[in-house]
Amino acid sequence: MRWKLLRRRLSVSAPRVTVRSRLPWPIRWLVLALMMGGSAAVAVWTYEYGREIAGLGRDAGAELRLLRQELERLREEHQRAVSVANAADSLLTASRTAQEALAARVKVLEVENLALTRDIGFLEKMMPAPTDNRPLSVRGLQLQADGPQRLRYQALLMQALGQPAGLKGRYDLVLVGSSDGKPWSQTVSRPNQTIDIRQYLRLDGVVEYPSGVSVRQVEFRVLGADGRLLVAETARLF
Repeated sequence: MRWKLLRRRLSVSAPRVTVRSRLPWPIRWLVLALMMGGSAAVAVWTYEYGREIAGLGRDAGAELRLLRQELERLREEHQRAVSVANAADSLLTASRTAQEALAARVKVLEVENLALTRDIGFLEKMMPAPTDNRPLSVRGLQLQADGPQRLRYQALLMQALGQPAGLKGRYDLVLVGSSDGKPWSQTVSRPNQTIDIRQYLRLDGVVEYPSGVSVRQVEFRVLGADGRLLVAETARLF
């Protein structure tokens, strides 16, 4: 009988045995909670320790904000630098265009100047020399109204052949007309009306006269450095 019972317990057909813990379930839950809390604490400590090792301390957020602000500032400065560079490039292009246009204009003026020089030389050869003993002559004296009580004059002084170059002196303008039905005249002599002739000299300017005066003619007088009258020419107003 005992042998049969022993065989039943050791064989496959032996009854199932359930092993139960002697700890009650509240204690088991407490142990589980402590284990989970310990694991969480270890994980947090590991995370913080890793941040400290990597250089990400508690001020990492503030440093990150500062870095973002610095990045924005650098981007703005870059945009301003790009704008300034574009503006400078535009100015440089405009300057080059203006220089090219100016160079082209200078070439045109050089050609025109050369043509005028040739024309003046031709006219000088075609103009007859004075037949008298005067050292110079007045050519092309012209008068033109230039507003109320204003006259613009133009004249060309030419030295006679054989005269030494560098004749110096001055010129006066004598206005002749009438004022209130009476004869009127005025001599205009200014300090800046000096001349230094080297073969020829072109003169032009403006002269004024009082209101109520009617000018009929203007006499152009050229005087030497000693005050001696060298030549005089008269032009009438029509």
